[in-house]
Amino acid sequence: MDYGLAGRRALVTGSSSGLGEATVRLLAAEGAAVVVHGRDEARAEAVAEAVRAGGGRADVAIGDLATDAGADAVAAAALAAGPVDILVNNAGSYRDLSWADATPGEWRDAYEVNVISAVRMIGRLVPAMRERGWGRVIQIGGGLAVQPMPGHPHYNATLAARHNLAVSLARELAGTGVTSNVVSPGAILVDAVKDFITGLAPGRGWGETWEEIEREAIARLMPNDRGRLGRPQEIAGAVLYLTSPLADYVSGATIRVDGGLIRSV
Repeated sequence: MDYGLAGRRALVTGSSSGLGEATVRLLAAEGAAVVVHGRDEARAEAVAEAVRAGGGRADVAIGDLATDAGADAVAAAALAAGPVDILVNNAGSYRDLSWADATPGEWRDAYEVNVISAVRMIGRLVPAMRERGWGRVIQIGGGLAVQPMPGHPHYNATLAARHNLAVSLARELAGTGVTSNVVSPGAILVDAVKDFITGLAPGRGWGETWEEIEREAIARLMPNDRGRLGRPQEIAGAVLYLTSPLADYVSGATIRVDGGLIRSV
């Protein structure tokens, strides 16, 4: 199938590992030129080299999006080889803190990294999309935006802000040819999640093999209809759909890729 990505360029923030890496790999495989972003140049270059080795086109942009200077550097690097047609705001951070430990400073830092970073990139890249009459802006959100847990309240709130700004942006871009949507992952099997779960397993009697541990962790911590963790490629697939002509009529939407974790209409 032709997803219409030939001639398009995509910047995926936070794409030197995890969900972002899976996304740039898939977009590149489908014909887009991709910009791999991270703060560690060696890691970002490694992902870009892997894309090139597979026949894709990849550039690298390095910078800390929690600062204006970092966002300027990333935007300049991303635009150096041509306009950016697709912006996937994936970069973010997570700290597992209680209400008692989540100080105002922690809240401020979380918003800088998880929300304002996306606003910075929207401000630098979306006006040109509007002028060209085509573009795709996708926020990577999460189910905690609508069903928050008692823990890590600062993180829950930043996800809600991401979902909210995506809908506001969609309204702002009505009639321009640029869409704004959200992909909302559930618990996804990236290295940090696997390390966290396997660290809990011995003390909770979840078994010894990964298959046993994953099954028990899902049942105890994050029950869903599929009975497993999601894979990064499944998030990337939802992003790919939103960039394609199949999604021309999708605006201000949230696509949940969570195995049925979030129970809502």
